[in-house]
Amino acid sequence: MSASETRQKFSDLKCCVIVPTYNNDRTLEEIIGRVQEFTGDILVVNDGSTDRTAEILDGIRGIRVITVAKNTGKGNALRLGFKKAAEMGFRYAVTLDSDGQHYPEDLPLFIDAVEKEPGSLIIGARNMEQEGIPGSSHFGHKFSIFWFRVETGLRIPDVQSGFRLYPLEDMSEIRFHTRKFEFEVEVLVRLAWRNVNIIPVPVRVYYAPREERVSHFRKFTDFARVSAVNTLLVLMALLWVRPFLFAKGLKKKSIRGFIREYIINSTDSNTRLAWSVAVGTFIGATPFWGWQMVIAFSTAHFLKLNKFVTVAAANISIPPILPLILLLSYITGGWVLGLSTAHVNYSAGITLHWVKQNLVQYLVGSVVLGIIFAVVFGFTTLILLDLFRKKPVPGEKNGSGSPD
Repeated sequence: MSASETRQKFSDLKCCVIVPTYNNDRTLEEIIGRVQEFTGDILVVNDGSTDRTAEILDGIRGIRVITVAKNTGKGNALRLGFKKAAEMGFRYAVTLDSDGQHYPEDLPLFIDAVEKEPGSLIIGARNMEQEGIPGSSHFGHKFSIFWFRVETGLRIPDVQSGFRLYPLEDMSEIRFHTRKFEFEVEVLVRLAWRNVNIIPVPVRVYYAPREERVSHFRKFTDFARVSAVNTLLVLMALLWVRPFLFAKGLKKKSIRGFIREYIINSTDSNTRLAWSVAVGTFIGATPFWGWQMVIAFSTAHFLKLNKFVTVAAANISIPPILPLILLLSYITGGWVLGLSTAHVNYSAGITLHWVKQNLVQYLVGSVVLGIIFAVVFGFTTLILLDLFRKKPVPGEKNGSGSPD
């Protein structure tokens, strides 16, 4: 695709280029000039530069400049650029660093990709195996891919690349919390959680010789910030986001369809499926109302059980059955503790002792009932599967099993 064709597509798609910059006066003018070959819609965010950046930008025609008086971080610069682009009516924005690491000549790749898959986030996947890549960058690359997969269940070849095309409408609906390098982690994960399609495209990368390289990434401080954000995102993913998405997917399936896809056609063994049912029903009987789904998902993840089956089994405590489970838990607790459950004396009023006695009775009963449920439903599932289910074929590929 020629440069003129790319310019037209940039215009048709309402796409601009955002260039955040901080003290990159040696490469800034050349980078902007190369971008201008493909589009005239360029926003440069001068994030408190103290070199010749302001002077250089004053001499370049046809660009819009956002100036920040004091350096606030790359994340904040990008957020300011996104906000301005949205206000100007753009639907997409490509972000490109000003240090010369990215090749503006790869811009047509992003336009082609989003034209085929509108509304997607396109990320430039760098070849991090080539010569000249610093060892610390290679480690960070692998580190980020691993945690992104834990947080989203998705595997993409490059998570750290700042060469990206963003769908601005989805961006405007999210309230972000980070402002420095870790913003690029937060935005990618949270767009993935919104089911925004993420498409990698291979791009070139240039790492200048060590003596010429300009990097504002502070290896200890910024890596610690990125790690802290990843830790928080992992906790959010395991305790809320991924369980919620699992449950949302389960609700869309019929019971027959669920059994066929996640049990009959699963590559999991009968024993593993039975354990999934046992653990799920045990959790479903426990008094963690509102948290059973989260606990079931997290437990299945750490025990390597079938997450879909475990979460589904934990839903035995849905409203129509919940009163019966509460009653059975209370009766079971009375039986275990040797207390009467047939009559409750209200003549003395509801005292702290009364609440304590009945609460303990219920809690003990719920745990015992959960164990009974686990044994009964687990063994019943195992027997039925052994009788009626065909043995799974090792290595057979399907969409069930125990997903990441």
